[in-house]
Amino acid sequence: MGTAVHARLLADLHQIAVPRHARWGPLGLMAVRQAIRERLAPLGPLEEHRFASSGEEGVNLILRLPGRDAQLAPLLVGAHYDGPLHSPGADDNASGVAALLELAQRWAADPPLRPIWLVAFDQEEWGMVGSAALAQELRQARQPLKLMVSLEMLAYTSTEQSYPLPAMQAVYGDRGDFIALVANAGAGLLLPGLARAMGRHVPTKVLPVPNGGRAIPDVRLSDHSPFWDAGYNALMVTDTSFMRNPHYHQMSDTVDTLDLPFFAAVVEGLDAAMRQV
Repeated sequence: MGTAVHARLLADLHQIAVPRHARWGPLGLMAVRQAIRERLAPLGPLEEHRFASSGEEGVNLILRLPGRDAQLAPLLVGAHYDGPLHSPGADDNASGVAALLELAQRWAADPPLRPIWLVAFDQEEWGMVGSAALAQELRQARQPLKLMVSLEMLAYTSTEQSYPLPAMQAVYGDRGDFIALVANAGAGLLLPGLARAMGRHVPTKVLPVPNGGRAIPDVRLSDHSPFWDAGYNALMVTDTSFMRNPHYHQMSDTVDTLDLPFFAAVVEGLDAAMRQV
């Protein structure tokens, strides 16, 4: 893993980790949206998927890479580019977007077997609005997906780790030094293989959840949950968010709090794992 990868990820983190919220940071949101457009458009046809909710229009950006076998059901990998109120959102979710941009470059240059759709979601912080709009449209069109993957906070580590259920600490440990894969029942069948592939690069732990995660609401707080609700197999890749990161939704969620070597290892693991789906 070269210093060039670290440098690219760090540059993207700094560009994206600015206030970017439709009401609190509209100029930042527009700037980040344009930066993503400029990075993805040279890689293939870029769709601007527009939707409206609560009087605020949002824009999902969708890049469809064909893969080596266009007949296979696509893999959808997404990350939300809007930020929370009153926070630069470095981990949440500049980290997910930076990973998305790096993976897009790699997969455009060296296509996996399966088509991959890369989606930069808008308005996740408003209640997964952008992903819900897309999931419903895909369901109505009866569009098959092999798997939907939400990249949600990928770059923070800690000597401490909490869980939504205290008993989980005995299984997963008390150190926040791993990346988690949280999947619904259908996607759970893929977890062992994905965890093995990612685990060669970064400590990886898995959590299969039944019934769309409704018994543990905290595991629904990203763009995968609308796809669960629409009947798709989906998983979230996460550093566990506020269960580890004390800067969650704070002004202190800045790039200098992140663990760059860990983040780069997560990206390498994602590249390896997604190629085998």
